[in-house]
Amino acid sequence: MERDDPLSVSTDEILRMDQQVVHPWESFDLPHENRMVVGHASGLYVQDSEGNRLLDAPAGMWCVNVGHGRREIIDAIVQQLSRLSYTSPWSHPTEPAARLADRLSHLSPGDLNHVFYTTGGSTAVDSALRFVAFYNNVRGRPEKKHILSRHDAYHGSTYLAASVSGKPRDRSWFDFETRTIHYLASPNPYRREVGLSEEAFLAQLLAELEDKILEIGADRVAAFIAEPVLASGGVIVPPDGYHAACLSICRRYDVLYISDEVVTGFGRLGHWFASEDVFGVVPDIITTAKGITSGYQPLGAVLISDRLIREIGGDADRAAVFANGFTYSGHPVACAAALANLDVIESDNLLEHAREVGPYLQDQLKTLNDLPIVGDVRGVGLMACVECVVSKGSRQTLQIDHAVGKRIDAHCQSMGLIIRPLINMCVLSPPLIIKRPEIDEMVDILRRGIEKTMNDLRSEGIGDFG
Repeated sequence: MERDDPLSVSTDEILRMDQQVVHPWESFDLPHENRMVVGHASGLYVQDSEGNRLLDAPAGMWCVNVGHGRREIIDAIVQQLSRLSYTSPWSHPTEPAARLADRLSHLSPGDLNHVFYTTGGSTAVDSALRFVAFYNNVRGRPEKKHILSRHDAYHGSTYLAASVSGKPRDRSWFDFETRTIHYLASPNPYRREVGLSEEAFLAQLLAELEDKILEIGADRVAAFIAEPVLASGGVIVPPDGYHAACLSICRRYDVLYISDEVVTGFGRLGHWFASEDVFGVVPDIITTAKGITSGYQPLGAVLISDRLIREIGGDADRAAVFANGFTYSGHPVACAAALANLDVIESDNLLEHAREVGPYLQDQLKTLNDLPIVGDVRGVGLMACVECVVSKGSRQTLQIDHAVGKRIDAHCQSMGLIIRPLINMCVLSPPLIIKRPEIDEMVDILRRGIEKTMNDLRSEGIGDFG
C-alpha cells in the first residue's frame, strides 16, 4: 500500500502537536504516550506515518466493517456534501435520513420500525434509556424506572450509558446514576465456578435475573439492557439459550428488553442484526452505530418497536414531547454514507462471507490454546478474544495484567498487526472482507507476539510459563 501523497508534516511534528490532545481513556498520571500515527488505509490494512503496513484486526474500533477506502462510500459522501451538507433535523426531513429509516425498518427484526437518529453508540444508548423513562411517565408509571444491566457490560461513555456499563476499571474516578441501576453477574462461561456445568451456570444467571426483578418489584423495573455479545468486556458469549430465556422473563414481568447491537449489528456475526438471527430474540429496542456507516461518518440509531410508539401516542390533548435529540441527528451526509455502506455489504455479499469465514477465524485462533499463557480463546462470527492468565488451571490474571495486552500489541505492531489490548486480553474484530490467507497472517503474527511477550516476562522474572 505505497502512497504518493505523504503527510504534510513529519511524524515527530504530529506527535509534538498530539501532546495537546486528550485521548479517550487517557491517564494523567503517566507520561503522554507516543502512539503510532496512522496516515493512510486501504482494505484490511492501515499505513503508519513511516510507511509501515499493518493489518487492522480491530477494524478501527469494531466499526470498519467493509474495509478502508471504499470509493462507493467516499463518492456518496462527496455527492451529498455538494447537494446538501446540513439542515436542522428538528424542522426538515431529508432524503438520505428518510431512505435510511425506511431501509432499517425492513432490515430490523419484528416490528422495530421506528428510527431515532443519534451521533453514535453512547448517545444511542442514552436516548434509548431516556425513551424508556419517557415511555413509562407517559403511561402513568413514574415509579417504573429501574434498569438492569450486567457486570462486564459496556454501553458507552455518556452519563446514562456509562451508568449502565459494568466494567469495573471504567468506574474508578467518575460519578454515575446509582439509585436506579442494578448489575447482574457477568454471563462469562470461562469465569463460572469451578465444577459448575454450563447448564447450571445458565440456570444460576436466569434465577438471578428473576430474583432481582422480584426484589425491586416488577412495577418498578423498566428495562433490561444487554449486548448480544459483551464486546469491550472481552467478547463474552453467554451460554446457549441465555438471551431467549432472559427475554421470556422480561416479558413475564413487563420489563422492556433493550438489545445493544452497537458492535454486533451490520454483519459482524454474519447478519444485519444478531438479536433474532443468532440469538433468537426480538427485543423491544435495538441500539446501533459503528457498522451502520463502517466508521466513514459518525452515526447512531435507536430502533423502537411499533408497539411502544403506539402505546404512548394518540392523545393530542396530552401533547407528550420526547424532548431528546442532537444537532447532528440524522445528518444527511452520515445517512448517505450509511446507505452506501449498506449497498456495499449487499453487493459484496459480506453477510454470507462473514458466516463462511467466521468459523475459520474461531478455529484458527483456538490453535493458540497450546501457548502456556493463553487461558481462553472465545468468540463468535468475526469477533474474538484471547485471554492471558498465569496458569490454565488457576485462571488467575497476571499481576501486571494492565501491561500484558499492551505488550502483545506492541510486539504485533512491530510485525505488521494491530490488535485491541484490553488489560490481559487481546481482542480482534477484523473487517468483514477478511479472507482465509489474511486470517492465517493475523493468527501467525498474534502467536509470535504472545511468544515474545512470554519471553519478556520470563527475562524479567515475572513468570515461568513452561
